[in-house]
Parts: sequence; C-alpha cells; structure tokens
Amino acid sequence: MQHLHVDPSASQVGMDRDDVSRLPWRGVMRHVGFRRVWLGAMGSSIGTWMEGVGVQWLMAEQTSSTLMLGALAVAQLGPMLILGLPAGLLVDWVDRRKMLMITQVAMMAIAALLAVAHAFGWATPPVLLGLGLVNGVAMAFNTPAWQTLSPRLVPREELPQAIALMGMQFNLARVAGPALAGVLMARWGATLLFSLNALSFVGVLWAVGSTAPAPPARAGVAHAPWREVGEALRFVRDHVGVRRVMLGLLLLSMLAAPLQRMLPLFVSEVYHAEEATYGVMLSAIGGGAVLGGLTLGRLPSWYPRHHIIPLALAMSGTAMTLYCAATDPGWAAACLLVSGFFWIWAFSSLMTSVQLLTPDAMRGRVLALFNMAMFGAMPVGSVLSAVLGDRLAAALGGGPGLAVQLGVGVFTLILMLVGAVLLVWRTPEIDDLKPGDRGYARRPGLWAGITAAGHRPV
Repeated sequence: MQHLHVDPSASQVGMDRDDVSRLPWRGVMRHVGFRRVWLGAMGSSIGTWMEGVGVQWLMAEQTSSTLMLGALAVAQLGPMLILGLPAGLLVDWVDRRKMLMITQVAMMAIAALLAVAHAFGWATPPVLLGLGLVNGVAMAFNTPAWQTLSPRLVPREELPQAIALMGMQFNLARVAGPALAGVLMARWGATLLFSLNALSFVGVLWAVGSTAPAPPARAGVAHAPWREVGEALRFVRDHVGVRRVMLGLLLLSMLAAPLQRMLPLFVSEVYHAEEATYGVMLSAIGGGAVLGGLTLGRLPSWYPRHHIIPLALAMSGTAMTLYCAATDPGWAAACLLVSGFFWIWAFSSLMTSVQLLTPDAMRGRVLALFNMAMFGAMPVGSVLSAVLGDRLAAALGGGPGLAVQLGVGVFTLILMLVGAVLLVWRTPEIDDLKPGDRGYARRPGLWAGITAAGHRPV
C-alpha cells in the first residue's frame, strides 16, 4: 500500500530532495495518525498475503493450469482497468476517509465469504474467480483513496520516507504472511487463512477511522467528467517525466507480475514441493524487498531517481531471469531475494516520482491513470506469459514445469533488456530537471547511468 501528497512546484522538488534524504524514518513515526495507520496496515497486509497464498495455491492445486492462474489475475486486477478512472474522479470529489472506510468494510465482508465458502467445500475455481472479481471492484475504489491518505498525515518533506515505510510494512508482511500461511494451511487448511484475513481488517478500520475527515480536493469545482479526465490525460501526456514514469511502471507491472502469479506452479511442477516451500519463496521476495527498502534510504542524496529506476529494472529483471532457469529451491530462493531487493527500489522510486510531480488538485485522477496502467498490465502480462509458455513448451514437448519457466523467463528477460536500454538513455525530467540544470545533460552511456557521475557533488 503506497500513499503520498503535496502540490510541489518545480523548484521546491529540486531543493527539498537533499533535505528529505537525510530525514530518519523514525521521525515519520512520531506522527500519531501515520503510526496508527502503519500498524493497522501491517496487520491487514499480513492477512492479505495469507489469503493470497491460499487462493493461488487452491487454484493451482485444483487446475494445474497457467491459464487458470492468469484468469485469476484478470478477475482480481481487471476491474482496476475498467473502474480506475471513475474511482479516481470520485476520490477527488468525496470525503476520502469515508470512501476508504466503505471499501475496507466491503473487502472485509468478501474475505469472510471466502472463509465460509471454503469451510463448506464451495471454494471451486468458479467461486474463487467470482469472489476475486468482486474484491477487485472494491480494490478499484479503495486504491486511489488509500494513496491519498498519507498526504494528510505527514509533512511534505517527509513524504518519501512515508512512502518507503509503507512499502516496507507491505513487504515485511510479505515475509511474515506467506511463511505463516504455508505452516497454517499445511496443518489446518485454507479456511483459517481466510478467516484471519477477515479479522485483520479491524485494525486498519480503527486506524483510518481515527484520522480527521478528508474534504473533497475539488470542492466547489463543477466540470464535466470528460473534461476532468482530459485534464489528467493531458498532464501525463505533456509532462515528459510523468510520462516516462508511467512507462516504467507499466513495464514493471506487465513483465514482473507473471513470476509471482505463476509461483505456485514453479513450486509444484518445477521443484515438486508443497505449500511450505511456496511460503518460503514468497517470503524470500518480501525479505529482499525489506532489505531494498532499508538500503534505498541510504543511497547518496545526489543519486537521482532517473538513474535508480532503470538500474533497478535491469537488476530485478536479471535476478528473475536467473530464477526461471533454476531448478534447485535454494538457488531459486536466493534469486527471488535479489529480485525483491531491486523491485522495491524501482517501485518506490516510481511512485515517489509521480507523487512529487503531480499537483494535488488532480492527484486522484492521475493516480487513477497510474493504477489502471499498473493493475491492468498485471493480468495482461500473466495471461500472455501463460499462453506463450504453453506454446513454447508444446513445441519442445515439455509439460507445465517447462511452460511456466519459459513463459515467465521470456518476460523477465525483456524486463532486464528494457532496464538496460533506459539506463543508457535516461530521462532527467523524472527528477524535474530542466535544460540548463546541473545533471540535465543527456549523455548516453551504461557506465554513466550506473555511476550517475554527472550528479556527484563537485
């Protein structure tokens, strides 16, 4: 869960970045509202990861199909593609706290229904797809409301630290949730996982409910919806930095998502292991992301995001490609650890960039466009990867194990190559640099991209 705020001017973004990078993360926790939301979100994220392990494992166990896992991704994430813009418009027009409370209650109810369905033996693939679809609709409205929460909880100069901490809690949960889920599901079954997820919403509901009301950002402004959407689209189209950030997020989502979606099949068909190994693999990704979040805040303050992002894309793609080639679970877990490390570098830097570059008055709409790109690309990537893997495996006479290795491996290899290209030809506008600013000069080169020597203080 990520969230940010503010309406920075171009000069403010450039001036504040050095100061921001030196702020200790523990300083953000002094804000009571943020601290409560962070703790509540941690509990809810653990529950979410536990449920995700259960649902994906049940689908893989019942179907042994990459296409069905891709269909599950479409059901869970597809609604964001259709409802993302209406949700973004709505979040700019209503009390964001009320909207967030409503969507959290809806997702709590869906989690409870899933627990009941599994307890009575009704959790078949169609039921899993149906509940995933309904939950996806709730998520489409929850996500932009959640992303606009932190702006009210921390000062502008501490927003990058707040984003990093929210990413860290999500990835700490990615370590704890799957590890717990693997043990609990092996012993007591998936019903317990789904029940615990439903209960985990209590903490985040209390935390959000304790924050102040969030009046509409567009109060008193009455424009036709298509004009509101057009304004956001023109902003993304005309701002080079925002446009390139969206491209990076789109590529990261489409090319990296298949790995996690197909992870149950890697475990069952490639390693021939059980639920506990699946939990370990997910925990390895989360552990790497936690380490990545800790080190991201320690990078030199002069090292810019338009270097961090392509470097992280290339490195995470490399680690994921090596994972797809691995057949030993130990080596595979090590590759996932590295991929999680650089994935959080890329994702946090992308989200920080768009938040700092976007005016507050259109934040909901612009974030909705980004959510549509991100959540829409994930199921598309998963389905295309599944189709490609099945065809390549059939041509080579292989089974589901080879199909998942080839399908995911081709996508992660593309991610590695795209990251390298973007590292050679960089986009300084991502850091709101303009012609004449120090560090703006476009000097293509891989080594210059890695070292960012042009930005090093004299």
